[in-house]
Amino acid sequence: MTHFLPDFIRDHGYVAVFLLMWIETIIPIFPSELVMPLAGLIASQGKLWLPGVILAGAAGSLTGAISWYWAARALGLARFERLVTRYGRITTVSPHEVAVLQRWFERFGSILVLVGRVVPAVRTAISIPAGLVRMPFGRFLALSIVGILISCGVLAWLGWLLKDHYTAIEHYAGPVSTAIVAAAFLLWLTRLILQLLRNRRS
Repeated sequence: MTHFLPDFIRDHGYVAVFLLMWIETIIPIFPSELVMPLAGLIASQGKLWLPGVILAGAAGSLTGAISWYWAARALGLARFERLVTRYGRITTVSPHEVAVLQRWFERFGSILVLVGRVVPAVRTAISIPAGLVRMPFGRFLALSIVGILISCGVLAWLGWLLKDHYTAIEHYAGPVSTAIVAAAFLLWLTRLILQLLRNRRS
């Protein structure tokens, strides 16, 4: 993967950065913790313009965030609750947890969207509850832009600063991103097993 990314970004420039960051919002196979620093590194070599890299990455991430927001908003909280009631055994989410999420998001939604944009693995998922509770799109968009620009800017700037020492970012960011995704999967698996055990006892 690390051999493919540099060549892809060098060959296709800002379009590649946009596409990789957009793909991350759907399938996180190219974590932004790798893409943006690498693009910043390439910018430090004179191949790209650092502000252009940041804007391209932010645009890709924002496009994915908006898509998830409108998909969740179209689904609606009522239909989502019905899906949870029907398939809660698989999702490990209960109607009670949906209600709690709704209350939390209605109360702290703005903070959650802003902070969530800079947290790996959360940055994509946070768009879904925002759409479900029908957060005003203008507010969602403004908060997302701020959070995404901060995230993309910091990561690209790190790549620019480290220049030829990019492998240091890869060494730490890669395992951290993998660990976060693995932890999320293990949490889901644990919840699923515990739920199946409770259902078997009842």
